[in-house]
Amino acid sequence: MADADTLDDQARAILRGNDRGGYTVPTAGLYPYQWNWDSMFAAWGFSTFDVDRAWTEIETLFSAQWDTGMVPHIVFHKVDPGYFPGPDYWGAGRTPPSSGISQPPVAATLARRIFEADPEAGRARLGGLYPKLKGWHRWWRDCRCPTGVAVVTHPWESGRDNCPDWDVGMARVDGSNVGPYTRRDTGHVDPSMRPLKEDYDRYLAILQFGRACGYDQKEILARGPFLMADPAITFILLRAHRDLAWIGRELGEDTAEIEAWATDLEAALPYIWNDALQSYDARDVRTGTFANTLGSGAFLAWYCGLDRPAMEARLKAVWDGVRYGIPSSDPAAPSFDPRRYWRGPTWPVVNALIAMGFADAGRSADAERLRRETVALIEGAGFWEYYDPLDGTPCGGPDFTWTAAIWLAWASPNARGN
Repeated sequence: MADADTLDDQARAILRGNDRGGYTVPTAGLYPYQWNWDSMFAAWGFSTFDVDRAWTEIETLFSAQWDTGMVPHIVFHKVDPGYFPGPDYWGAGRTPPSSGISQPPVAATLARRIFEADPEAGRARLGGLYPKLKGWHRWWRDCRCPTGVAVVTHPWESGRDNCPDWDVGMARVDGSNVGPYTRRDTGHVDPSMRPLKEDYDRYLAILQFGRACGYDQKEILARGPFLMADPAITFILLRAHRDLAWIGRELGEDTAEIEAWATDLEAALPYIWNDALQSYDARDVRTGTFANTLGSGAFLAWYCGLDRPAMEARLKAVWDGVRYGIPSSDPAAPSFDPRRYWRGPTWPVVNALIAMGFADAGRSADAERLRRETVALIEGAGFWEYYDPLDGTPCGGPDFTWTAAIWLAWASPNARGN
């Protein structure tokens, strides 16, 4: 078992090894492009040893921002035939080429953390990013909050692609006419750890709808095949609004509009409270049906400062049902699969966000337990994409950027604040 200093060195080597010149890929082969929230975690990791490179990572991501304010979930800086669906399939018609959906808006929160660690180095860079961050938050407000809370129009937009939260919405998507295609992900990773073919058929059907309407957001909200309220993105966005307002005040800006966005978002939270489940829950906007699932997305409530005592028992049951970290879905549910992508595994990046919320709430014992369990995974197996929460088996891609990044910024005994 490697010691902390050795793992620190390995994590820095992974970030440098996945650096493609101004942006970082999540891992070689499986994910050869720049992913939105992966990139923000990469920046957080870089900030622990190369703050200039951290800001460059964020600036490169925002260089792909659409004129609507959206920051896409993938930026295709260099075409790689080893990935599907690539830029031609998305057909977004943007420069640089990108996908046509977004991803969890962790940028303002992590940019604040990077800035606070070195204000002198970051003030000018943050000032340049601020209007772009505000434009993206406005896009979320205008294009992804039709019920007040945040919705996703594609499971990939959630960042938690095939979690059971989406099953009720995905069941209504017809994937039977997407035509022939060749997946590339299962050539890099054990297929038993990836979404099923029927999932992929539906993912492509949703993508094809967006492409056919030119990614017209009004059309997608009104008639798109998939539209679900997402507790995780709602909580991430709520915290991000507050952190963006903090950034604005630090820069001497008027933040009244951003503060109003946060107030409105918090007021809408009853829409995703499932009283029968005694938890926040994903909800199909088309039918009003709750997903009736428990998982790590709901437990991000603490990340944005919410404290619902009714959820304590739900958190305890899910967390205590596994050995390592908080699983992405309830281990007691029939849908639980400990190694298949978001249907059960524990993800160090999500653990880091939830632990951040615990720490802010003064729940130091919970924050430390979650950090300790995440450390055990990385010490035992190295820097993988995610892990089996029952026995710690490493899953997904190896030498993974965001796992290395959160080790340096949060999990390592040498990390600031630990």
